[in-house]
Amino acid sequence: MNGRVMLRSVFGCLRTNPVSCQRNMSQSSLAGKIAIVTASTDGIGLAAAQALGKRGAHVVVSSRRQANVDKAVALLQSQSITVTGTTCNVGKEEDREKLVQLTLDQCGGIDILVSNAAVNPFFGNIMDSTEGVWDKILSVNVTSAFLMTKLVVPHMTKRGGGNVVFVSSVAGYQPMQALGPYSVSKTALLGLTRALAPELAQSNIRVNCVAPGVIKTKFSSALTGSEDIMDEFKKHMSIKRVGEPEEIGGVIAFLCSEDASYITGETITVTGGIGCRL
Repeated sequence: MNGRVMLRSVFGCLRTNPVSCQRNMSQSSLAGKIAIVTASTDGIGLAAAQALGKRGAHVVVSSRRQANVDKAVALLQSQSITVTGTTCNVGKEEDREKLVQLTLDQCGGIDILVSNAAVNPFFGNIMDSTEGVWDKILSVNVTSAFLMTKLVVPHMTKRGGGNVVFVSSVAGYQPMQALGPYSVSKTALLGLTRALAPELAQSNIRVNCVAPGVIKTKFSSALTGSEDIMDEFKKHMSIKRVGEPEEIGGVIAFLCSEDASYITGETITVTGGIGCRL
């Protein structure tokens, strides 16, 4: 189709069915949306911020360290993304409240929450894990995800709805050796997604989850840096390679878009074909 024919087709669509045409041309746009992404100065969190920002959202990024925040903000600004950054440890109530209040003060509302923050302070046999390990992992990976949701929901409701996306893991379906408590916390996010979705649907808020497989990030470097471990993983992959953070960011942006307007309570596994079921 040459340029003139394409233009006639577009303008013809606008004349005959302007609403339908507008929807088709803008359904992936997040222009005017405000998105908080936790732990978003590197890896999957940064990729999610990029994907949302490139679709027009104003993204609010955060990390525990100011230097990391500054670096991420500079990168996103260089990509013509509208961004605000702040330090935040989601395990601390005052930091969660500060993140939300800053977003309201700087941006005027909240439409999207991507809960990506997670910790894993323990490697080893699950029976060797301590109460302190469990408290830390569940507090940051699960409880804080819920409490961040609880903080933003009233503000999403004021704007007529919104989207919450939790970042889980393939380990939530198949616990990884030496990562028992972490794996359990990621399974809990699958349940949290299912529990919140019907209740928040009443406020036009969709709740979904993404479960990445082995993705090339600093967080997963202990796995991706071992040839033996990766050879074992690849036996279960249809796509025989490690995933890229951008391949998760795109799925997150999709779930926050109108393209996904009839999806809630679901977990999308992005694993290169690793089978996932509970």
